[in-house]
Amino acid sequence: MKKSIITIGLVTSIFLLTTTAISQFSNATPESQGISSSAILKFIEIGEAEIDALHSVMILRHGQIVAQGWWEPYNAQSQHMLYSLSKSFTSTAIGMAVAEGKLSLDDTIISFFPEDTPENPSDNLKAMRIRDLLSMNSGHQQNTSDKFGRDPNETWVQTYLSLEVEHKPGTHFVYNSGASYMLSAILQKVTGETLLDFLTPRLFEPLGIEKPVWESNAEGINFGGWGLSVKTADIAKLGQLYLQKGMWNSQRLLPESWVEAASSRQTSNGSNPESDWEQGYGYQFWMCRHNLYRGDGAFGQYCIVMPEQDAVVAITSGVPDMQAVMNLVWDYILTGMQEDVLPENPEMLKKLNNKLSSLSIKFPEGQKSSPIAKEISGKTYSFIANGQGLKSLKLDVNKDKYVITIKNGNGVHSFNCGMDAWEKGTSLLNGPTPQPVAASGAWITPDHFVVKLCLYETPYRPRLDLKFVDGELHFTQTPNVSFGDGKPETLVGKVK
Repeated sequence: MKKSIITIGLVTSIFLLTTTAISQFSNATPESQGISSSAILKFIEIGEAEIDALHSVMILRHGQIVAQGWWEPYNAQSQHMLYSLSKSFTSTAIGMAVAEGKLSLDDTIISFFPEDTPENPSDNLKAMRIRDLLSMNSGHQQNTSDKFGRDPNETWVQTYLSLEVEHKPGTHFVYNSGASYMLSAILQKVTGETLLDFLTPRLFEPLGIEKPVWESNAEGINFGGWGLSVKTADIAKLGQLYLQKGMWNSQRLLPESWVEAASSRQTSNGSNPESDWEQGYGYQFWMCRHNLYRGDGAFGQYCIVMPEQDAVVAITSGVPDMQAVMNLVWDYILTGMQEDVLPENPEMLKKLNNKLSSLSIKFPEGQKSSPIAKEISGKTYSFIANGQGLKSLKLDVNKDKYVITIKNGNGVHSFNCGMDAWEKGTSLLNGPTPQPVAASGAWITPDHFVVKLCLYETPYRPRLDLKFVDGELHFTQTPNVSFGDGKPETLVGKVK
């Protein structure tokens, strides 16, 4: 039996046991909230067939959970890297700071950093205001965040302020994570607190968001435009807060005027009626088709707010095509919503429950063993210097699971690999800090072992190919998603 976590409606007591992490919400059957179970089931089934990269989904209607599920090894308790969905939390912090009188949308950027401003700032730099950062109208021709950290003698703020501002602020839209970082830096400058610390008593604690993690640079400033990790339920909570115009448990956390401004079109970013990337941009929120809006992050992290439907959809995933996921939401979840209560459909609800209670990322298909397994087991294959920093790899073969030991620039680390199962552990494969991983493997030919490796607090699910050829190991790591070209390099290891 798979260990996926699922709660839909009030069907059986076993489902009720899984709701503790999201106790602010109650559960209801989809039909009781005007959405058909069959529509949600189609979303899941077609998503698996056409995308095969969803990690979690939570659907709220009228403030109640009508469906939620996690694809094992992803789960309700683990946080998930949000990438640019972090920006919507940053916007929320700025709205709170404005409400507290700590800053104004019309404050100029250089007014906060006189010591870091160039000696002769351009007119465009002098004109740049907080509202321009929020709406991605800073005046830059392109994203600035890739310039950060290149000069070890400059702070990120100094780098940002030194860049040419090609356009008059407020007149040119370009998606710019550097602008979001500057919002974080400004907030820290005026409050003396990091973005994370500022939001903890004002947002995270009231919403019951536990132990959020926000990455920082060497200067101790949270990235702002990226770097936040929270649970799927926490994404839904942010959406519900905005749906409720800033109210939570009868307490106002955010001014209604800020919610209206942040979730409204502040600038144009195109005119294609078929694209959810060209419907306008608010304050660190995207406008969507169908009069919806969203926060989103790279590789498919979504907080979709549906004001007219009184609904929120939270999704985490690892997809190269983010529009494809939204299309499925519009085609099935959105169109499946009706104003009135629908007749209960126990048979379809049971099918939906059964489906969601068995969600899992697909295991590699193949055999559990190979004629060469004993021969290669325990041998250490060493690699010459390479761009991946991989130094050696060893595969220990057991009956039900294998153990992979890797040595790279981060050290020596091992993780278990299940067969038709996910084995959880930690790995240093993709960074110096141990990351939770789950692995599953199979022999697709007698000399070719494949591993799916889920870094299940991130969008990343690389495939590892181990081909044993004439006493050598040909190793390839292929990413599921990547900011680069994603072209894998095959390394050749030899036994020494």
